[in-house]
Amino acid sequence: MIEKPWELAVVEIDKPQPKPGEALLKIHSAGICGSDIGAYRGTNGLVSYPRIIGHELAGEIVTAPEGSGYIRGDRVIVDPYLFCGNCYPCSLGRTNCCTSLNVLGVHVDGGMAEYFSHPVNMLLRIPDEIPWELAPLAEPLTIALHGLHRLQLTAGEHVAIFGAGPIGLLTAMAALRYGAEPIMIDLVSKRLETAANLGVKKTIDIRSDDLRRRISEITNNRMCECVLEASGASAAIRSTLDVVSHAGRIVLTGWPSKETSLPTDVITKKEVDLRGARTSAGEFLEALQLIAVGDINVRSVLTQTAKLEDAAEAIKDIELNPGDYLKVNILLN
Repeated sequence: MIEKPWELAVVEIDKPQPKPGEALLKIHSAGICGSDIGAYRGTNGLVSYPRIIGHELAGEIVTAPEGSGYIRGDRVIVDPYLFCGNCYPCSLGRTNCCTSLNVLGVHVDGGMAEYFSHPVNMLLRIPDEIPWELAPLAEPLTIALHGLHRLQLTAGEHVAIFGAGPIGLLTAMAALRYGAEPIMIDLVSKRLETAANLGVKKTIDIRSDDLRRRISEITNNRMCECVLEASGASAAIRSTLDVVSHAGRIVLTGWPSKETSLPTDVITKKEVDLRGARTSAGEFLEALQLIAVGDINVRSVLTQTAKLEDAAEAIKDIELNPGDYLKVNILLN
């Protein structure tokens, strides 16, 4: 629980009592997300306090409503994006854009706890091939997949990916699976090496490379048909317009800390499709299948695991040394 910014501890709470339509879960694993670090720092403006964090959650059914199709012991992943089902975006099936969206661990209490209750219709079975320590990584993979779906990425296209963090690396692996050609852009050489080891043939270190020139060389002067921004850095957001092709598409997945000024004349001149991508909507089944059959190597972004009693210290160390970590998962029970 984060009582308020910079005050984080493992605490005792009452065991949750599921409401009608909810299942009680015994949580086995939970991922630490960058949004959790922002909540700890007090820089995530969407978080209210005090707040139990945790939205990358996997566990087993303890109790489930009669007729739900779930029984005790079923292994499930949690879809953490609670939507109203009545607003205009929800009517389109774009539930991630719900006008009253509640995200676990942000707007409402999350599930980095021994037990957690959640709407049974927002649970999905975990394939037997996926071990507990990897299961929470399905959630960040849905973010990557949603970004690529928003791009409408097709085989053979170049996709420039800004930010070789967990989302960027997962996006690159998914792009390869789609038959596209990812180009990873970052300023941390170790993360670019990770991308190269995962099969990304083209990486660009913006500390030493001329970004626009390198993209032009790689794409035979066309520039990139698709660009996905996953860092949230304002400079990177601005650079997306430098590397996108005429008639290209840009998707913004990262959350910037401040407003970014963009040259709208370039957007008009190139007739760029500029889209946002928030969380995910309907991508969990694809994510779980890609992990289960080994098409996406999610273990490659898992830096370490820790026990629940060590979670607070793990979060504090990630905040102090972010460059040392990609993903850390908490193992419970």
